Amino acid sequence: MELSGRTVLLTGATGGLGRAIAQALAEKSARLRLSARSADALEAQAAALPGDGHDVVPADLAEAGAAEALAAAAGAVDVFVANAGLPGAGWLDDFSSEEVSRAIRVNLEAPMLMARALYPGMVERGSGHLVFIASLSGKAASPRTSIYSATKFGIRGFALGLRADLAPKGVGVSLVSPGFIRDAGMFADSGASPMGLGTGRPEQVGAAVVKAIERDRTEVGVGPLRQRALTHLALSTPALSVRTQSGAAGQRIADGVAAGHPTDKR
Repeated sequence: MELSGRTVLLTGATGGLGRAIAQALAEKSARLRLSARSADALEAQAAALPGDGHDVVPADLAEAGAAEALAAAAGAVDVFVANAGLPGAGWLDDFSSEEVSRAIRVNLEAPMLMARALYPGMVERGSGHLVFIASLSGKAASPRTSIYSATKFGIRGFALGLRADLAPKGVGVSLVSPGFIRDAGMFADSGASPMGLGTGRPEQVGAAVVKAIERDRTEVGVGPLRQRALTHLALSTPALSVRTQSGAAGQRIADGVAAGHPTDKR
């Protein structure tokens, strides 16, 4: 799909990765419909992006009914990029039932409900694209990520199944799966060390979203080759992956990430 002149709805727009994605899409002359919780931050972001025609639709996707309301308020769009997410890192019994529900709602339920609301219009118009920002944690689970990985494994399965449904109808569905990203995003916010596995850049995530849409890619991974290769191996050898991740190095990374995502960030 050619992005020039297309209207793109982007959730989680004011976060670090959201800003990189918005910039990459705007540089392709797309019109951005930006969504996040803060209207003021969205307005400032829209004004700073290249191009014109950008607008904002504030929403808190952790609230019941917010996903459907946002889809209705956004109206007809050519592309939907589901980027909003919560970290969900830590020991399972440290999470309240409300915090578990919140992570599932934002990371999994909201993208599913918004896709359900938006894709029929794309089918009717004969074109469109849905992009889901997943994670390499949707292929390889690690300590302290049981909730987060559950949502990312879930969104990966959802997107692949939806792609199979919509391919004959002219609507593309893609996954963008970042690994450890420096300077922005959940891993960077935690302040944890990648322990020799390397990191990607936010701009690479933005470029991956553009690539996924323009080339109708099923999935685009973002991260050093070693990181991506290990996650592919984990898909075929889950027992080996869990045993490796449970070792001392994996535990140190997990502790660092969880420590950087306290309760008020869930």
